[in-house]
Amino acid sequence: MLDSTGVTSVALAIVPADHYARVRNACLLAFLSLWMLYTRFFWPLHSVNATIPRCPFLTVTGHPCPLCGGTRSFAYTWNGDFGHALLLYPLGPVFFIGTVVGMVLLIAALVKDRDVQLLARPALLRALPFLAALPLLVNWALKLTVLPN
Repeated sequence: MLDSTGVTSVALAIVPADHYARVRNACLLAFLSLWMLYTRFFWPLHSVNATIPRCPFLTVTGHPCPLCGGTRSFAYTWNGDFGHALLLYPLGPVFFIGTVVGMVLLIAALVKDRDVQLLARPALLRALPFLAALPLLVNWALKLTVLPN
């Protein structure tokens, strides 16, 4: 979208939810809820070897994948140990907060039967995945070079 000053802008529109949006929001909320529950109880599960298996990418290559350390980072964030959380996965605490905020918004959307649409120029919408991948690539580069796994 081009605003009155000729600058490309992005807007969010709150619209009535259709069937697809309701199902998508409910599935996303269920997944995020299970993820948060798993990371909340990660350390007790880890002590009895009841966690999700080790990262296959790490197992095969010996190098961490772009998400390696994320689970433990969330678990440390739950415990308030932000130092370890940041050391294992610098984006972990940010993703943790984003997950909590996202869950609250998904609950509100489901209760109010609403959905949020992103309005922007098609070229900008196509560029968004690449822009979102940039912090992950920087994080991965740090994991490969200076951060512990």
